[in-house]
Amino acid sequence: MRSVKGDIVEVVVDIGGGVRSFEIEAARSGRRLEVTNARGIIEVAEVTRTGKVVRTARFNTNRVIALVEHPAEGGTRGARRRAR
Repeated sequence: MRSVKGDIVEVVVDIGGGVRSFEIEAARSGRRLEVTNARGIIEVAEVTRTGKVVRTARFNTNRVIALVEHPAEGGTRGARRRAR
């Protein structure tokens, strides 16, 4: 598993009257994002090289519509950026 700056995970969540999109990004070089799904919770964690969790985002599985992972390519950010 590569661990370079630029890993992004997009999570689209149903909020009742619509949807909301969240983007979680590996903020610093040498960090990666890990996604786990257990007991009805999806957790996206930013992890250092040594395995220490820096920050986490948690979502109820029954509310998540889509989860898309965008791994960094070669340590550089791709042409795809936030288009809102």
